[in-house]
Amino acid sequence: MFKLFRIFQVIHIVGKHRLDGLLPREPIFLPLRFILRLIPSSWFNSGDPHLESRLRDTLVELGPLFIKLGQMLSTRPDILPAALILELEKLQDRVPPFGEQAAIDIIEKELGKPISELFDKFDAKPMASASIAQVHAAELANGQKIVVKVVRPNIEKTVRRDLAVLLMLTRWAENIIPPLRRFHPHSVIVNYHDILLDEMDLSIEASNTARFRRNLKKTNYLYIPEVYWDYCTSKIMVQERIYGVPVTDVATLIKNNVDMDKLSQRGVQIFFSQVFNDNFFHADMHPGNIFVDITDPDNPTYISIDCAIAGSLSQQDQSFLAHNVYAFLQQDYEAIALSMCKHGWVPEDTDIHEFARALQRTAEPVFEQPLDQIDFGPVLIRLYSLARRFNLEAKPQFILLEKTVLHIEGLGRQLNPQLDIWNIGRPLMEKWMKEQLGPEKILKKIRQDAPNLLQSLPEIPQLIHNSLQELGDQNKQYRKLMKQQRKMENRRRADTAFLLLGLIAIGFALSPTLPNLEHLQQSPSHQWLAIAGASLITLRYFLGGRNT
Repeated sequence: MFKLFRIFQVIHIVGKHRLDGLLPREPIFLPLRFILRLIPSSWFNSGDPHLESRLRDTLVELGPLFIKLGQMLSTRPDILPAALILELEKLQDRVPPFGEQAAIDIIEKELGKPISELFDKFDAKPMASASIAQVHAAELANGQKIVVKVVRPNIEKTVRRDLAVLLMLTRWAENIIPPLRRFHPHSVIVNYHDILLDEMDLSIEASNTARFRRNLKKTNYLYIPEVYWDYCTSKIMVQERIYGVPVTDVATLIKNNVDMDKLSQRGVQIFFSQVFNDNFFHADMHPGNIFVDITDPDNPTYISIDCAIAGSLSQQDQSFLAHNVYAFLQQDYEAIALSMCKHGWVPEDTDIHEFARALQRTAEPVFEQPLDQIDFGPVLIRLYSLARRFNLEAKPQFILLEKTVLHIEGLGRQLNPQLDIWNIGRPLMEKWMKEQLGPEKILKKIRQDAPNLLQSLPEIPQLIHNSLQELGDQNKQYRKLMKQQRKMENRRRADTAFLLLGLIAIGFALSPTLPNLEHLQQSPSHQWLAIAGASLITLRYFLGGRNT
């Protein structure tokens, strides 16, 4: 009952802000437009004259789950108009904050001390506020400048409620619109459910941040702030304060003569490195979480915060992705078609050659064009058409990766529209493939397994003894079985011999007398021959029945 109430509440809020203007003017949307116009609150509410601002206000009023959706859409200038992007970007770190005293109460309750004892300085006014938490500037007793991240009060209850509504709606959608099932929208929300709940646990974010910092040894163009574990709980996280230019502030970057080509290329390199080298990637890289250190404009460095959502792939999924991306970069569409069929993305009876040709027709517009000249709208339409035609099923485990790709692509467009991600990605993929198939990978695997092998060494003699004993027992059983099989074969041969001899004897006994059967009674030799044949046949059946 509560779910239905929330659905009506969502419709009420959408109608109140007069968002029916966003719906396409297609016949299928007419009933929904009619319902939204029936809502009384929409009759007298003029609201903001700009539709883009009304959409942002709607998402904020609907809550954290819908704010997250707006954050993702804010990175897609190729899909949404610039005016709408500007409004949605405000959702990244300018969500209305909750009360200052509420934040202080949560901090003191979690850490068990007054604010004055915990920090030398604490700014009660939040420096940034997002959908899940807000951030306050502070300073430790040793002079270290920090930020204190505090989870919104009662956020978990709100998120669980809206996720339950989305689960119900996606289940209805799959039942009402069967073609949607191949994209598993219900499974997508199930996975998103766990991701969002993890994001509300700041101890998980602290752990992810520490792991990203360990991976920094492999690169010098990304920085992750340090975490102060003594001040961290599930609702509080304290980390080093960073200083940088928001990655979306392109004007400031250009004004300070930042090397935009190098900056955009490094963004792509970070993505490939995290996905394929570390197999642990930042999955919430919207612009509000990324800054640029412009201390050295010729050698700009990314600064990444908010590591709450991180993703990884199984070895099988990672290999599948690598081979397909590499084949895509090589424009080997038949290899992609074969791989998708092998891994269950399309049915086994799919015409591979036709599927490969369809992939080629869909992907060719992407190649050999700068990003600002690629029209992704028609490409996306052809991809959905392709999915319907070949029953292509999207796999839920790639959701986080797809989200990251959307963010990376959106950032690439903003920093350098002429960026050629294919030329950057090709050598990185070739290097990764060689490493996976080369001797160094094999030696690394041996080194990883060496401790387990050494631990098992004392048990090897006993294992060998047991294996040899088991092999000996199996050999005895085999010889016994073969002996029984030969005995049965000999018996079958004897039975067959008795049968044949009996039939031959009876045949000889009858052959001279076939014209006149009365002669058989007057020929003793023929009589005895017939009796002998009948006896052999009887003996054969007697022995055969006993042996069985």
